[in-house]
Amino acid sequence: MGSITKEVDKEFLPFVRIYKDGSVERLLGSSYVPPTPQDPETRVSSKDVDISQDPPISARLYLPSLDQTLHQKLPILVYFHGGGFCIESAFSSDHQQYLNSLVAQARVVAVSVEYRLSPEHLLPIAYEDSWAALQWVASNSLNNGADKEPWLMNHGDFKRVFIGGDSAGANIAHNIAMKAGVESLPGDVKILGAFLTHPYFWGSNAIRSEPSEGHDKAFPHLVWNFIYPAAPEGIDNPMINPIAPGAPSLAGLGSSRLLVTVAEKDELRDRGVAYCDKIRKSNWEGEAELVQVDGEDHAFQILHFETENAKNLIKRLASFLK
Repeated sequence: MGSITKEVDKEFLPFVRIYKDGSVERLLGSSYVPPTPQDPETRVSSKDVDISQDPPISARLYLPSLDQTLHQKLPILVYFHGGGFCIESAFSSDHQQYLNSLVAQARVVAVSVEYRLSPEHLLPIAYEDSWAALQWVASNSLNNGADKEPWLMNHGDFKRVFIGGDSAGANIAHNIAMKAGVESLPGDVKILGAFLTHPYFWGSNAIRSEPSEGHDKAFPHLVWNFIYPAAPEGIDNPMINPIAPGAPSLAGLGSSRLLVTVAEKDELRDRGVAYCDKIRKSNWEGEAELVQVDGEDHAFQILHFETENAKNLIKRLASFLK
């Protein structure tokens, strides 16, 4: 039998290929790995849980080794992975390696959210899944005992809840923090801090050092059109352009602390800087910090995990969570 070649309907390179039968092939991203009862290097334990069956949302949970902190409650980090909303996973090897390191150093209980991806599930679904996951985490603070997650119940400090993400995940973290400024979470849980690593923001007009020539053909613009073709206001939708004219005031960010990190060679760098500036100039009452790493490109702390700069950035994120 010869193999049957499927007909390609459309491609969004280098990320995905969509076939006429509706199936989707992801061309980038690291391989899936199982959770580990205890990672040999960091001694961090991980396991997978279902947050919701309908819609299907799951997560990988992480717990640092508990020798010294048996009776101590640990901060909780709800983490959103990157990948342009269309590749990568909470169960991928590179995010597992990264979170093992971050959880070991920061000594937090982490919940890495497996939200649904485009193009099968176009935005705003990833935002809805991520908010549902944060609500689920917060609901573990209530004393009604049903369906509780023991790692969160026994070891999580619901007065120290953080959110964070890289790239598209940093975009999600921003939008979740904005929503938390308007809507309350179960148990009246508050977000203490948010870190945004190389946040994926863009807009119709070039800012700072962005080239204005071909700006609307730039990759961040094409990604948005692919993952959210029906976005009201297109690329100036506040979810991708929080500094757009008419976007909700950043003073409404529902978090007390914010850490934005950018990389010198990243084409998204100026957006992260402008976002941080805009927050500082708003009436937001929290504390915002910006960290730029020279000589590095987008998501280097995950893609080039072994480098000195990657290790230093993870250490910096860990100290923010402490």
